[in-house]
Amino acid sequence: MSARTIFFSRPEFDLLLRFYGRMVAAGEWRDYALDALPDRAVFSVYRRASEAPLFQIEKRPEDARRQGAFSVRAVDGRILRRGHELEPVLAVLEPKRMRVIGD
Repeated sequence: MSARTIFFSRPEFDLLLRFYGRMVAAGEWRDYALDALPDRAVFSVYRRASEAPLFQIEKRPEDARRQGAFSVRAVDGRILRRGHELEPVLAVLEPKRMRVIGD
């Protein structure tokens, strides 16, 4: 078994950074960390760098066929949303005041 590492693709990473930038501008987030692991890629967001992550956005290719490769986990480990596409999964993190009418 070869040692492989999972990464976010360039378009996925660009989407994550654009979303992160909006949340920083809104005063919600202040820091992030990126992990590339053998079974998943993780984008963790923080209110303060010294705290546990508020949310972890994960890409797990092995789950792609079933519930979708992407998920958002809360600090307590609960999965808030799963899906096959990253953008709709990220929508669960949108502050209510920033959501488009009709969501």
